[in-house]
Amino acid sequence: MKDSLLFIDPHIHMTSRTTDDYEAMRDAGIVAIIEPSFWLGQPRTQVGSFQDYFSSLVGWEPFRASQFGIQHYCTIGLNSKEANNEALAEQVVDLLPLYLHKENVVAIGEIGYDDQTKAEDKYFRMQLEMAKELDMTVQVHTPHRDKKSGTIRSMEVCLEHGLDPSNVIIDHNNEETVQDVLDRGFWAAFTIYPKTKMGNERMVAVIKKYGSKQIIVNSSADWGVSDPLAVPKTASLMLKSGVDRQEIINSCYQNALDAFGKNGKMNPSAWLENKGVDQSQLFLDNSVLRGQKPKIDTDKIV
Repeated sequence: MKDSLLFIDPHIHMTSRTTDDYEAMRDAGIVAIIEPSFWLGQPRTQVGSFQDYFSSLVGWEPFRASQFGIQHYCTIGLNSKEANNEALAEQVVDLLPLYLHKENVVAIGEIGYDDQTKAEDKYFRMQLEMAKELDMTVQVHTPHRDKKSGTIRSMEVCLEHGLDPSNVIIDHNNEETVQDVLDRGFWAAFTIYPKTKMGNERMVAVIKKYGSKQIIVNSSADWGVSDPLAVPKTASLMLKSGVDRQEIINSCYQNALDAFGKNGKMNPSAWLENKGVDQSQLFLDNSVLRGQKPKIDTDKIV
C-alpha cells in the first residue's frame, strides 16, 4: 500500500519529535505535514520565546523536514491555553502579522478554546478577525473538556465573525461532534491518539458511517505519548476493514490539501516533483547530521 498511497499529516508538532520519526514517516508514505503552533507543555513567560518558536516553524523545521524528504508547512497563532496570560497575549497577537505571510504558513492556528474563559474568547475572536481581513484559512482547536458545547460554540463564533465554514478546520472531533460540524459545512478533523481523543478503530467506524467528505485524519503527535505514524496506520486499518480506497485518499491526503491549500502555498508539485534528499545542505551553517555521511539522492541512472 505504501508504494502507491501518499499521506499528508495536517496536524503534527515535529518540533517535539526526532529525526527517527521523520525517517519513519517518509518510509510510511507521508510526503507533507502541517505543524500548528501550540503550547510547549510549560507556559512561556516572554514574547521573545514565541518569536523564536514562530521563527523556527518558518525556518529551521522546514529545513529539517526537507532533509528527510518531507514538505513542511505550518499554521501560526496564539494557542488558547496561553491566551489566558493577557499581558503576554497582547504582545503575541501583535507579533502574528510578521509571520502570517511567510511562504510555508497555510493558516492561522491552532486557535480556539481550552477552558472557554473570557480571555480565550477575546483572543480567539481577535484572530478570527485577522483571518477574515487577510482571507486566511483557520485551524480551530476544540476543548478536551465539555467537548460538544465547546465545539458548537467555536463554530457559532466563526459564523458570527463572518468566516466561510469551508475555510475553517474544526479539529479534535469525536463521534459526539462530527455530525454538527458536517451539518454546518466546516471541515471535521480527527486526531488519532493511542489512548485518548480518537482511536484508529473508531476512526474507521466514522468513515464507514459518514464517508470521507469534509473529513480529515491527523496525528497531533507532540511531546506526549502519541504516534507520528497515526495517519498511515489508520489508512492501513481502513484498507483492511474494507473502506473504499478513494475514501482513504480523501481523508488521509486530498481533503487536507483542499482545506489548507487555498492560499496556493501548499502545492503537490513540491513533493511530486521533489528531486530527493540532499543532506549536504546547511541551514545557517547547521546540519541535521552528527558525523554521518550525508545522504544525497540523485536522478542519475548509471
